[in-house]
Amino acid sequence: MIMQARALAKWIRISPVKARLLASQIQGKPVEEALRLTRFAKVKAAPIVRKCLESAIANAEHNYNMDVDALWVKEIRVDKGPFWKRLRPGSRGKVSIRKRRMSHIMIVVSDDPRPSIAQGQEG
Repeated sequence: MIMQARALAKWIRISPVKARLLASQIQGKPVEEALRLTRFAKVKAAPIVRKCLESAIANAEHNYNMDVDALWVKEIRVDKGPFWKRLRPGSRGKVSIRKRRMSHIMIVVSDDPRPSIAQGQEG
């Protein structure tokens, strides 16, 4: 039987585009390698994704009694969250709007190394 555990991080103050760069690198990897990648990545999203990944691993261990050494990152999804609108003075008395974007990050870890079919990958 395939077991899965997940973790959510919502309303994170980082652009989804920046977070997806790291998310695409760790999807489908074993959790040890994914933790190593997030530890040494020099992007703003690295500590945020690492904390969510550690939460998913802890959920798998404590809630479902899964073996941590056999876990894989089955799915990682970075969705668009709400954004703040901030006004900035523009030229000729106009106002330009800056969007301060937020993200929702969901990580699913599993003891099955095959990728998720929902991702469009057959496995």
